[in-house]
Amino acid sequence: MNLNRRIFIALAASSTLLSPARAQITDMSDAINKAGRQRMLSQRMAKAYLAIGQQIQVSAANRVMEQSMALFDRQLVELKAYAPAGAVRDTYAQLESEWSDYKGLLIGATPSSANASKLLALDTKVLELANKGTGQLEQLSGKQLGKLVNVAGRQRMLSQRMAKCYLAMAWNVDSATSESEIGRARTEFVGALETLRRAPEATPDIRQELALADGQWVFYEAALRARASSGSRATSDVFVASENLLQVMDKVTGLYARINKA
Repeated sequence: MNLNRRIFIALAASSTLLSPARAQITDMSDAINKAGRQRMLSQRMAKAYLAIGQQIQVSAANRVMEQSMALFDRQLVELKAYAPAGAVRDTYAQLESEWSDYKGLLIGATPSSANASKLLALDTKVLELANKGTGQLEQLSGKQLGKLVNVAGRQRMLSQRMAKCYLAMAWNVDSATSESEIGRARTEFVGALETLRRAPEATPDIRQELALADGQWVFYEAALRARASSGSRATSDVFVASENLLQVMDKVTGLYARINKA
């Protein structure tokens, strides 16, 4: 399929990802799902920033940025309200503070290579706290299902982190670190797909979506293996492929989060 057509598929599907059906957190699985989605959004916004700065898929990247920021804000309010007193609430208070700094850079000026290194430092802080909150909620759930929701949700983040790092390399920003991060994320992503596939809790619908993820991953990995210095076509391919894989993994996470709710 032509890549210009693939981007329309990704953007059409994004309306489901960015417009969650529930307006508030309903249970622990839902909380873990949304907490994990915050990890993904931290990387997706950085990816969009780097794409806009390099004039890659500009219209799509602006849309991704706008929707992702709105969703991060909305889910942060929900998670703060849901978080029990103590360590989890403290984590989300810290996340709110770091998010304020990150958001300020995202909207404060036109994306530039001069600010890109600062961006990567800020998105890392937001990612670390979002990941910490997700892990704390998983521990509170005390269930294997909570762990699977966390693992599936982390796949969304990895899909965006690899693209972000690739776009950073294309802009000659922290290239050595970004290349090694892509390698680590690739290894983790492939291993987690197998974990999700082999889980006894995996329903036929989940296995079907994971088969789709396998197909999307083949395309995405091929795009990642192209040299980031090979021009806008290569970076555009990575941007599009990361969006398509994200949609599938978000659906997988949602299916795991809804197990035993029928």
